[in-house]
Amino acid sequence: MTRIYLSPPDVTADDKAAIVRAFDSGWIAPLGPEVDAFEVELAAATERDHCAALSSGTAALHLALEILGVGPGDRVLVSSLTFAATANAIRYTGAEPVFIDSDEASWNMDPDLLAEGLASGGRFAACVVVDIYGQAADYDRIAAICSQAGVPLIEDAAEALGATYRGKRAGGFGEISTLSFNGNKIITTSGGGALVTDNEGWAQRARWLATQAREPAPHYEHREIGYNYRLSNLLAALGRSQLADLERRVAVRREHNQFYREALSDLPGIDFMPEAPGARSMFWLTCLTIDPSEAGVDREQIRLHLEQLDIEARPVWKPMHLQPVFAGSEAFGGSVSQRLFVNGLCLPSGSNLAADDRDRVVSAIRDVFAKS
Repeated sequence: MTRIYLSPPDVTADDKAAIVRAFDSGWIAPLGPEVDAFEVELAAATERDHCAALSSGTAALHLALEILGVGPGDRVLVSSLTFAATANAIRYTGAEPVFIDSDEASWNMDPDLLAEGLASGGRFAACVVVDIYGQAADYDRIAAICSQAGVPLIEDAAEALGATYRGKRAGGFGEISTLSFNGNKIITTSGGGALVTDNEGWAQRARWLATQAREPAPHYEHREIGYNYRLSNLLAALGRSQLADLERRVAVRREHNQFYREALSDLPGIDFMPEAPGARSMFWLTCLTIDPSEAGVDREQIRLHLEQLDIEARPVWKPMHLQPVFAGSEAFGGSVSQRLFVNGLCLPSGSNLAADDRDRVVSAIRDVFAKS
């Protein structure tokens, strides 16, 4: 049997043709017409006015923080339940992360704990909220809390392109939002990301910083430190083709989630990541939790059994406040994300996952319960 991966790239003949067309156009070097068009299409897909296509979602986060003036000695509120890139970008600027725990309703940043953090004293330069596993956070409350405190909001929508919150698309919240097109995301450019915003000046500055902050001179003139963060024309062509197929990909991942919920509904101790009120998740990954006291088995027993059968499954993100690299960082709450990490498991969820392979996953999980 072939290995079943968690979320592999879903590429088609149309995607290959798009890359070939870009190649044949002669625009091989970074930038070009595909990048320009991709930026317009991404802005529309996130209901934003402007976009800068970049080399990664991490680059987008780094530039978002710099554009908002975050620097050494600053403190930045950030979701604890996330991939390390979110918090790493804060450290790139010399600032310090202050971690906020998840709520039970969405697994995203808890608005009450955010308010508690803001009330704890001192100045915060920004707040970075992560839309975890395909579901947008509670932006009605979070945006209001940040606005009242005068703290700019950055939405890390790397995992949630195609999701909505109260009818508004993920990527459309806060002063700046960031996207990722890594190989495991719902659309991919191999590597890549984007910064989207309604502020034209910020988008222009992002593009400028991302191209080594070169001044408009016939020679190479630099007055600020810049970065090599721009997306290539060839990869943008792939991204455009993938983006045109976004709605199908969302529908397939939502169908996977429903299948898993129904197929495992009778097993004791299993709960799925909830779809919060007002949210429409794109279920980048289908995630569940296993309560060992009810199930008679734990997360790791199931994961290891799946691995023995060549099925990739992973624990939920280890919270940043528990990571050795951020030992000693300030945190508010922590028990919810810690429990999700201990009990949580991500199942194969790619938009190219075959029905027979989904059946293999369910059968393997049921085998563990049958033997317990």
